[in-house]
Amino acid sequence: QVQLVESGGTLVQAGDSLRLSCEGSGYTFSRCAVGWFRQAPGKEREFVAAISRSGSSTTYDDSVKGRFTISRESAKKTVYLHMNSLKPEDTAVYYCAAEPTILTVPLSVNSDDYRYWGQGTQVTVSS
Repeated sequence: QVQLVESGGTLVQAGDSLRLSCEGSGYTFSRCAVGWFRQAPGKEREFVAAISRSGSSTTYDDSVKGRFTISRESAKKTVYLHMNSLKPEDTAVYYCAAEPTILTVPLSVNSDDYRYWGQGTQVTVSS
């Protein structure tokens, strides 16, 4: 069993930077690939970024490539999403998700492939 807790969401202005954290508990978290997804009001949940369990492989949605960076700190059992040059269209609830069976690259961008989910953290970007 893996429990995930996101934090770091807040209200920022366009162009600002923000770092989200996803803290995992449970002995298998370090063996999980972790993804960040987001859901804006009235829209479906969409993929943002993912990182392999070793941290050596990452993948990004085109809409955030070059602006967002995903990383993990195994000792702290935490995965981060560093977000730069934020835009109003980045406004959403951001969720982290973990899955121990994603072992190969390319990492899955499909939310159905991730078993464990956090409760989400709200990011609002004002123009």
